[in-house]
Amino acid sequence: MDERKRDSMIAYLRHRMEEFGIEPEDLAAVLAAEPAAQKAERYRSATGDSWDGQGEMPQWLKQAISAGQSIDHFELSSKTAPVSQPKKHVDWTNDPFAGSPLARSSNSR
Repeated sequence: MDERKRDSMIAYLRHRMEEFGIEPEDLAAVLAAEPAAQKAERYRSATGDSWDGQGEMPQWLKQAISAGQSIDHFELSSKTAPVSQPKKHVDWTNDPFAGSPLARSSNSR
């Protein structure tokens, strides 16, 4: 990232932090606590079982590997998952097509 883009991003983040009342100390505290939380879990199953990679491998992971699954499948990536955006509410009360054949037609064309 070039310096101009970096400075622009910093200005934007400072503005948003100010808008939401976030102090740099608040952000620093959250960022300082994050690595500890990330180190606590290195592998996680779909059911929420987790393992930090230390000590004996847990039974759920042993079973998955013996069933042919790769251990990499359960490894937590360093990237965070994208946050899903809440769906926008659509007001259909003034829909001019409500009740018409056009509104009832299927989208399978």
